[in-house]
Amino acid sequence: MIKKILFLAIFSFVLIVQSQAQSIKKQESKESLEPTIQDGFTGDLAFETTAFVEQYWRVVGNTGFNESIFFIAKKLESAGFVLEEKATTKNRLTYRIEKRPLKNPTWEMVDARVSISSKEAPILDYATNRNMVALNSFSTPKEGVTAEVIYVKDVQKLKNMDVKGKIVFAETSPSRIFNEAIIKGGAIGLMTYDNPSYLNPEKNTTSIQFRSIPLNSKLKPWAIALSFAAKERLKEELLKGPFKVTVQIETKIYESEELTIVADIKGEKLPNERLVFSAHIQEPGANDNATGVGVALEMATLSAKLLKENSWSPTRTLTFLWGDEIVSTGRYVQEDKTRAQNIKWGISLDMVGENTEITGGSFLIEKMPDPSAIWTRGNDKHSEWGGSKMSLDQMKPHYLNDFVIREFEAQGKRANWEVNTNPFEGGSDHTPFLRSNIPSVLFWHFTDQFYHTDNDRLDKVSKETLKNVGTASMISAHILLNANEKTAVNMIATIETAAISRLNEEFKQGKIAIKKGDKLAEQIEIIKAWEDWYNKAIASTTDMVSMASSLKVAIETAQASVSMAAKNAINELNK
Repeated sequence: MIKKILFLAIFSFVLIVQSQAQSIKKQESKESLEPTIQDGFTGDLAFETTAFVEQYWRVVGNTGFNESIFFIAKKLESAGFVLEEKATTKNRLTYRIEKRPLKNPTWEMVDARVSISSKEAPILDYATNRNMVALNSFSTPKEGVTAEVIYVKDVQKLKNMDVKGKIVFAETSPSRIFNEAIIKGGAIGLMTYDNPSYLNPEKNTTSIQFRSIPLNSKLKPWAIALSFAAKERLKEELLKGPFKVTVQIETKIYESEELTIVADIKGEKLPNERLVFSAHIQEPGANDNATGVGVALEMATLSAKLLKENSWSPTRTLTFLWGDEIVSTGRYVQEDKTRAQNIKWGISLDMVGENTEITGGSFLIEKMPDPSAIWTRGNDKHSEWGGSKMSLDQMKPHYLNDFVIREFEAQGKRANWEVNTNPFEGGSDHTPFLRSNIPSVLFWHFTDQFYHTDNDRLDKVSKETLKNVGTASMISAHILLNANEKTAVNMIATIETAAISRLNEEFKQGKIAIKKGDKLAEQIEIIKAWEDWYNKAIASTTDMVSMASSLKVAIETAQASVSMAAKNAINELNK
């Protein structure tokens, strides 16, 4: 009976809070840009950009990477952005291209093929397998190299094998055997296969997940990454006895510079405070990450259009950053400490345009570290990309998680589009922000059966998905950029609702866990961890207002209700 009362109390409170939140939202509806953004973000420029960028195998400093930078710059200028060095204090739309010398040469693919016999078609050809050559591989002689293939079934035995002047074939990553086979063994080259199971390699038999080897200008090594089909073809040949293959590779390795492009839409009242969208350019795929580049560019140009039409003016600065994954974002955060202190939110756009009917998986919001990254249960689950268990001192309580979930779920409802979340895993441009204690989330897709493969091409991209992600991202950004006390009160209501819902779910999970023999003490610890996280997330709303005291009552009231819900849940677990 008490359990029923607890549930009814929580349910009633949630209804009250939701009603308050809806009331506040209606009060702000006159100033809302949601319809304008929904109509204005068509996905056309995002798709056009994706199509342009994905045609290149992009490595920092190479032709494809740089052409992508120049494409972005051209579109920004067409939208009214002015090169910083030519701008005046009156220009609110500016951009710059940062240039830095690369410590190591860049790398560029030209052509490649692998043949067993001149009488049959190549088992791999760059025209259809553009990931077949490992990054940092050097060219072979123009006519190619022909050598015997040595299959290494157990890589632990490689050190005892004679591979000098031969091609080592193994089912592992090239980096794992590079030193033993190339440096110590004198092998002429490598052919490796190690596509993970989530790529469905026996179905997607031509897919090759891109690989790399260390850059070695003295030995000028090369490595071939194999598809499932090519690997099986080589194994068939092995059954016949010793055989040779001919490998032809043409690459370019040359000195270059690193380019990063940064665009700003200057805030009217608080220009030093900013939201930063980061989208990395490097990598060879369409979804990864030409789509992120495209969504960011359409958001930038549409925001510029709204500013020029006087239909929107941001209080804070909106920044877009395109460059080298993690490196460019990390530098942006680290090189200017004053600027970093005023970055209020960072959002990573990575793999945001997938046609999930083809790629699999769904759109995901990777949350800032919360207790689901420690206790992953119920509806929470890690992606196949994987994440390591975290600790309580690594938590990042903030309203950003549930705010963007709210806005994206609203877009999902409007467009009949699936939106899910995953606990923090890292590995993209949100991590440099988080390392500097800047609230940050990742927008992405997984599982993707073409992730990092040469089948991640434009036919796997959905313009509708680009539109959905761009629309929800832009609405979220515009709310945050003009956030004030009203927004903060609305946010408190949202977080309070989410907190009580989460505590109710953790109570249910706790009962299940106890029945299975788990300790009561751990279930109480989990409840308390969520209580602490959400109460701190509620308190974080003060970053929207100039005086924290203006939210004191709203924060304390919400925190009290969260703590009461946690207390009731713990009392029930103790029975």
